[in-house]
Amino acid sequence: MPHARASDGTELYWEETGAGRDVVLVPYWSLHPMVFGPITAELARDHRVVRYDERGTGASNRVGPYNPETGALDLEAVAEDAGLERAVAICLVDASHRAVRVADRRPELIEHVVCLGGAPLTRDMFAGTDAMVGSRSVVDALMHMVGTDYRGALRSILESTNPQMGADELRERVRLQAEHVPREAAHERLLAWGSDEHAIEAGRALGSRLSILTGEDVGGGGWFPGPDVMEPILARHFPEARIERIAKGLVSAPELTARFVRELAPAAR
Repeated sequence: MPHARASDGTELYWEETGAGRDVVLVPYWSLHPMVFGPITAELARDHRVVRYDERGTGASNRVGPYNPETGALDLEAVAEDAGLERAVAICLVDASHRAVRVADRRPELIEHVVCLGGAPLTRDMFAGTDAMVGSRSVVDALMHMVGTDYRGALRSILESTNPQMGADELRERVRLQAEHVPREAAHERLLAWGSDEHAIEAGRALGSRLSILTGEDVGGGGWFPGPDVMEPILARHFPEARIERIAKGLVSAPELTARFVRELAPAAR
């Protein structure tokens, strides 16, 4: 099993599937790798797909710190160890905050960043919207719950964002995520996400190398605004980014996301 070594000696597990143009899947604060299963299977038909476990999670060393800049340096270490060349990074939630940093300073490693349903944003950008993330009290309550009742917080989030899950599937998903990403790592990354102004600057610097895919079903169970509200916010902060609405299923219908990725990085002929 390959491991990259971060600048502080932390070992970071990574793996690859398929062959062709490089794609790297950047994990978010509470991700279990199964979330990326469908998009990995779809893209590995004609691309090389790299995924990794962030420090503190999975098969990587279970040590901090868990701030965005350290996470970006870790991604950079994985990209170098895996030999990425002008890769497309696929991101959800706070993962984009790490990816845009690397793409900004090392475009030879990561050329494009594709955000699914979000972007390198802070909680203040949603003030005044009806989304739950726009309410300081609601977000503060979530942050507190993640720190004190981690499994309960995961259950609440997964239940609201995955209404199709039955009780047994939900229970198993919570167990898997809590084991793969321990509470301390998840809590610190989530706290840092809400106020990471540097990521906005890095994302804006990417210009058209930043793509944001939105859709009617990616509001996170009410946590984030729907596309009619979200897209003007995104366009205001990232005026050169490519913002495109996909009918549905950014994760659950991976062929739609894969089609977009293939436009950015066509398979080698």
